Amino acid sequence: MNPQPPTSPDAALMAALARLVRGLSALFWGLPVALILCVQTAKGDWLQPLGILPPVAATGLVFYGLVLLGAFRPQERVWIAALDHAKLSALAAVGLSPFLFWWNRLPHQAFYLWIVELLVFDGLVFLLLLNRVLWRLVAMLPDETLRLETRLFTTLNRYFLAASILFLGGYLVLMRLQNVPHRLLDFLLVLNRSSLWLELFLVLLPVATTMAMLWKVKEIILNSVFTSR
Repeated sequence: MNPQPPTSPDAALMAALARLVRGLSALFWGLPVALILCVQTAKGDWLQPLGILPPVAATGLVFYGLVLLGAFRPQERVWIAALDHAKLSALAAVGLSPFLFWWNRLPHQAFYLWIVELLVFDGLVFLLLLNRVLWRLVAMLPDETLRLETRLFTTLNRYFLAASILFLGGYLVLMRLQNVPHRLLDFLLVLNRSSLWLELFLVLLPVATTMAMLWKVKEIILNSVFTSR
């Protein structure tokens, strides 16, 4: 029996790049699908026959995309550390997502509401970490223009997401305080009536920007590596 020939460095790199492109595609499609299915599971009725499956599958797709990214440059500690942090947040979203269905069924259960709020908070943190992952990824690619664009958009996204996390955290804390000034309480009640739309606003802009960067990075890798061979 003849021994298998060793894999060449070029073949190993191509395999890692192929997994990288699949991971970027999974993240590109997984982010909006997860957002839509999670909101529909929490507030709608047409996904109820499927139970917890839609949000778990959608958040699982996002986690799978991050796993695929790990095949690229596994020896780069800073890159892998950023990826591991994002994986941890994505895995937390997978574990918390079933509570969207249970909260839909029992909306007055305070425990379910707290978990859903934690999931929203985790979603914002995940987007913040994903933007850091993208910046670390692009820093390893040879395209200088892409690096400059990614630095600009990830910086804007991270500032916006950090402000959104602080705003959401302050809002949730104030809603649970007993002695709140009347004017502030009235303002909080207005926000509470439109809390779903507020959360969507905090998420939609960074999701759209992150998707654009994911697509651009994927296309540049495909054009510069695969089509040239």
